[in-house]
Amino acid sequence: MNHTFTSILLLGLTLFLFQSTAFAQETKLEPAKPAVKFSPFDGVIVSGYVDNGAFLNFTGPNISLTIKSSKILLGMLPSLRYKEDNGIFKNSPITPSLGFGLTYSYKKIAIQVPIYYNTKTATANGRWNLGIGIGMRLK
Repeated sequence: MNHTFTSILLLGLTLFLFQSTAFAQETKLEPAKPAVKFSPFDGVIVSGYVDNGAFLNFTGPNISLTIKSSKILLGMLPSLRYKEDNGIFKNSPITPSLGFGLTYSYKKIAIQVPIYYNTKTATANGRWNLGIGIGMRLK
């Protein structure tokens, strides 16, 4: 009986040592490294001001750089633009548009600098317009 007790004690001690050495060999987490990736949609919704009107856009295809809680996106911006014409001939106040630009987001808040092109019309030349917007990241 003394032999059985010694065997159980040695088995228990061996298991305890294996368990404690397994915990001792856990690796420490390394700091997050910047990651660059391509994404077809990134889950950012932004509204803002451009060319005497407003816009609502969703980030489309983009290249992004992620560093901890910050994300910088450069890509296309499918949008709805709201602008009322002041003239004899009037277009629809809401038009779909595609722009491109830079979006910076930190956690859930996003700031954007979009660029849109207005085509040539009978009353105005075509030109690029720079805007500013603020929104939120859903992911």
